[in-house]
Amino acid sequence: MDDLLLRLVSLVETRWALKCAAIEPIKVRENAVYAVHLRDGGKVVLRVHRCGYHSDEALRSERIWMQALGDQGFDVPQHILSSAGNSFETVRIDGFDGERQVDVFQWIEGRQLGTVEAGIAAQGTGVTDVYREVGRLAARLHNHSALWRAPLGFRRHAWDAEGLLGENPFWGRFWELEALSESERKLFTQLRQSLLGELNDFGFSADRYGLIHADLVPENILVDGNRLQVIDFDDAGYGWHLFEIATSLYFIRHEPIYEEARNAVIEGYRDERALSDAHLAKLPMFLAARGSTYLAWVHTRSSEPIAREMTPALIQNAVAAAEEYLRQAR
Repeated sequence: MDDLLLRLVSLVETRWALKCAAIEPIKVRENAVYAVHLRDGGKVVLRVHRCGYHSDEALRSERIWMQALGDQGFDVPQHILSSAGNSFETVRIDGFDGERQVDVFQWIEGRQLGTVEAGIAAQGTGVTDVYREVGRLAARLHNHSALWRAPLGFRRHAWDAEGLLGENPFWGRFWELEALSESERKLFTQLRQSLLGELNDFGFSADRYGLIHADLVPENILVDGNRLQVIDFDDAGYGWHLFEIATSLYFIRHEPIYEEARNAVIEGYRDERALSDAHLAKLPMFLAARGSTYLAWVHTRSSEPIAREMTPALIQNAVAAAEEYLRQAR
């Protein structure tokens, strides 16, 4: 075990009083996420947050919503409180820059629905079944957030027009991505102008906007038999319900299963919550908005190898989504 992993084991044992047997990385990107094997045979998840992404209030609010969802029967991971009774601890760890918020979750069994790199694990009739359940899950989340009253002091970011497309979007100024060609830069400038007006015109009423997961990509959906379980609420905030649906479909838009999965998601969503044809017609707008956020993601991480590797494909996908939307908007 290398020195960094040993330091993380020491942190878990000291701050959470858990007895660790082994630790292994699951995903190390902005957040570093690890599987911690315990001496009693159990397992937990350790998450080391990126610097400055969430305030302490926002991180406490994440736990509040996850706990509320768990109380209503949603299969979501729950925090394990530290020995001091906190949902996270703020520490300095040699090997990570700056102070980091660190939390520990219960382990949830299941296999990822897929990954950005490898695509979707489900095939054949399994695609329809799984994506119908994804739609139902999204609708149930939105039903919950429409009725749930957040407590005083609840703070999460907004995936609204300003957060997506304003002067300082939540993930960054996507139209300034250095890898864009001149024609692509003009395309995304046009996209931004069109989306800003149309998103605000679409409105923020409770039938279309509220607290959403905002990252229902395949790698954040665990399949366990017939159950779907959702993980990683790091990006959860206020946004449009169609942005949620667009996120669940975005990375499979060019796969053969797309039309089947899209129809299944919509069918599942409508099993649980109303979605009018007029609203559904706006889906290309939200796919284009979602694509722009991924350009922002690599723009603000241009020095990182994984961002450089993903940039060409993300540009290609975002261009296609933008062009499709703008054709319909004319």
